[in-house]
Amino acid sequence: MHFLGPIDWLFVGLYLAVIAAISIWSIKKAKDSPSDYFLANRNLGWFVIGASILASNVGSEHIVGLAGTAASTGVVMGHYELHSWIILTLGWVFVPFYMRSMVYTMPEFLERRFNAKARWLLSIIQLISYVIAKAAVTIYAGALVFNSLLGVDFWTGAIILVVVTGVYTIFGGLHAVMYTEAIQAIVLLAGSAVLLFIGLDKVGGWGTLMHSLPKEKLNMFQPLSNPDFPWAGILFASPIVGLWYWCTDQHIVQRCLAARNEKEARRGTIFAAYLKLMPFFIFMIPGLIAYTLHQQGKINMTDTDVAFPTLVKEIMPVGLRGLLAGGLLAALMSSLASVYNACSTLFTMDIYKKIKPEASNHELVRVGRIATGIVVLLGMIWIPLMKNISKGLYGYLQSVQSYLAPPIAAAFLLGVFSKRINAKGAYTAMVVGFIIGILKLIFELLKGHLGAGLLYDFATMNFLYFCIALFVFSVVLMVVISLATPAPDEAHLKGLTFATTVAEDKKASRASWSQKDVLLTLLVLVFIIAIFIYFSPLGIAK
Repeated sequence: MHFLGPIDWLFVGLYLAVIAAISIWSIKKAKDSPSDYFLANRNLGWFVIGASILASNVGSEHIVGLAGTAASTGVVMGHYELHSWIILTLGWVFVPFYMRSMVYTMPEFLERRFNAKARWLLSIIQLISYVIAKAAVTIYAGALVFNSLLGVDFWTGAIILVVVTGVYTIFGGLHAVMYTEAIQAIVLLAGSAVLLFIGLDKVGGWGTLMHSLPKEKLNMFQPLSNPDFPWAGILFASPIVGLWYWCTDQHIVQRCLAARNEKEARRGTIFAAYLKLMPFFIFMIPGLIAYTLHQQGKINMTDTDVAFPTLVKEIMPVGLRGLLAGGLLAALMSSLASVYNACSTLFTMDIYKKIKPEASNHELVRVGRIATGIVVLLGMIWIPLMKNISKGLYGYLQSVQSYLAPPIAAAFLLGVFSKRINAKGAYTAMVVGFIIGILKLIFELLKGHLGAGLLYDFATMNFLYFCIALFVFSVVLMVVISLATPAPDEAHLKGLTFATTVAEDKKASRASWSQKDVLLTLLVLVFIIAIFIYFSPLGIAK
């Protein structure tokens, strides 16, 4: 377990020193205002935004889980990693509305579009999901990485991760989070890319790898008879989850809200879309490499869940191990920091400010720091619980997202595309959809105690098909309720839907992009289609 040499520790120490220096610089630059603390004074450029979006997305459980999934079931989960086109949807479709509304949070946007009840509901749902799922899972997976790669005791590693990340998030706010994330994204991508190329060399090259793997592991479009990932389910369910995650989730969209203007925000999403193409290759393909090397007897992989750390320990030379260890530390700290800051922003701007509207800017920043500290403590409290959760956690979280995403995705999507959708329709669909999703989760946990019948069928329904069904149900319910009740006042919707955007705003938005932006966007789509074709029965999986 203790396999890092002096040169490796030099890399790790250098990385930590750089992060510390950037954090101190960011903290000194921070101003005592909500705009600066929560949105970095709305003055960030496209590079920082794009790098920060990817760093916020990729956590240690993401890296380890993807490699483990690839080693176990192949590239089918790559659908979730090719969501670059949905990041583009954020930039081209949603960003103009978010930037014009000058909101701090996604729940605040829902209040502008619908009513205060929708804001409260989304705030509560997001806070619960962040504290229980994202923060806790990142801490748990991070502590395991500390233990397996650095030889640090589980509890010590967890406390170090929580406290260090919490300190620079509390004092530096989003400014510190995003600038450190930009550096962390570079380190993470570089370290993982090195592992990929060394792994390909060990296995005999790309062609040897592809031809030595079973065809079913190379097929992103599994037969409809597949009980876990039928092609129709994953093809249509993953974009629903993606729309919720990339276009409406606070800890992702907050990076765009911090842009100096719409142009920088959109270009940040285009840059992030290119970066998002990389995890498929630098995280999933190493899982296939680990599987192949294990089959060839060149490495000993005790379980597919440890494919990534096993590969690091077995094939990375001394010195480069430290680079990848730094990359994993980057993933740990960046994803956890983004959760901390998102929770702080949600609680302060959507709950505290609503309860105490006369609060001063200084008070809001102070409450934000306290809220971050509370999230840090809650994360530490969750550590013993997470330590006892089964190794199927990654797959479980994917299904949980499928239960929470559909009604929220429907509310945002219909909210900007239709001026006829009203507050009653949106709120009803969100409440009913949330209840149905929670019931599915509860019954799934209790399915062992259910006899054959309707409830058991509901509990064991494929999570992908359930996601699609819940989304369609939410859309239908939202439309029906809206049409059965009075239409919203168009004056209230000014600038919040396509139909109510005034000519002046349309002109300003058009001036924010060029032919280069369109060309770069189309190239991303071409890359995605090419990958889909290659890893299908039309390509390598035939």
